[in-house]
Amino acid sequence: MTRMTANDFDPEVLKLFDQYVHGQLDRRSFLSQAGRYAVGGATAAGMLAALSPSFAAQVVAPADPRIKASYVEYPSPQGYGKLRGYLVQPANAKGKLPTILVVHENRGLNPHIEDIARRVALENYIAFAPDALFPLGGYPGDEDKARELFGKLDQAKTRADFVEASAILKAMPGGSGKVGVVGFCYGGGIANYLPTVVKHLAASVPFYGAQTPAAEVPKIKTPLLIHDAEKDERILAGWPAYEAALKANKVDYQHYIYPGVEHGFNNDTTPRYDEAAARLAWQRTMDFFKKHLG
Repeated sequence: MTRMTANDFDPEVLKLFDQYVHGQLDRRSFLSQAGRYAVGGATAAGMLAALSPSFAAQVVAPADPRIKASYVEYPSPQGYGKLRGYLVQPANAKGKLPTILVVHENRGLNPHIEDIARRVALENYIAFAPDALFPLGGYPGDEDKARELFGKLDQAKTRADFVEASAILKAMPGGSGKVGVVGFCYGGGIANYLPTVVKHLAASVPFYGAQTPAAEVPKIKTPLLIHDAEKDERILAGWPAYEAALKANKVDYQHYIYPGVEHGFNNDTTPRYDEAAARLAWQRTMDFFKKHLG
C-alpha cells in the first residue's frame, strides 16, 4: 500500500488539521469544515483517520539489543513533585556520554517520541524523554484523549519539570555533564524556552516550536539550531521578531526553513512527514550535537 503524503490532501484540509491538532478546532468542527473538501468517495472522518498518527512501524524497536531502555521516576520539587520518563542509552556504552533531553509534542510521551529517544541513543547519547502527562495519569494511548489532557496541565509546573529533567541529566551517573535538548512542536517551544532559564545547556534544537518572547532572548547563551517548515504559517508568523531579537543579542543560532513541507514534517507516523526534509534535519541535528556536546 502506497504511503499517503501531504500532497494527497487539499491544503485547506491540512490547515484545518493543524488547527485541530493544536486545539483551535474540536473534532466536530474539523469534520464539519473538512467535509467541504471530501471528493472521490472520501469522507471527513476518513481524512481525519488518514492524517492521524499510526505507530505500527518504528525505526528502532523497543527491544533492540543495541540499547538499554527503562521508565524512571525522579523528584521534581518545583514542578509536579515527581516526573517520569523514558531513559535510553547505548547497550555497550564506553565512558561517560553526553545527554539529550527529548521533548514531545502536545500529546505526551507517545510511541513516536519513545522511538525518537531510541534513535538518539543509537547516536551514542543518553536520551531522556519525560512525559508531561504523568501527573494526570500519563500518556493515555489515544491521541485525542492525550490532547484533551494536555490542556489541563499547569504549564508553570510542567516547565519546571523539564527544567528539573535537564538538571537530572547534567548530574546523571554515566553522563559527561554536557546536556542538549531537542523538541518537536510543543517540545520545540520548550527547546526555545529552556535556554532562557537553564544556564548549563550546551545546545538546543527546536523543531517548529513557538518562539521565545523577544524580551527573554537576552538570557539565551546556548547555541540554537532551529528547524521550521515553509508551509507552517502559524509558527513562521513569529519568526521575524524572534530573528531580530536573536541578532540584536548576538545569540549563536542557525535557522533552516525546509521548502514545501508542513508543520510536523519530522513525524514519520503521519502523512505530513517529509522523508527528505526529515533526513536532512536529523543529520544537521546530530552534527550540531556532535559539535557542541562531543
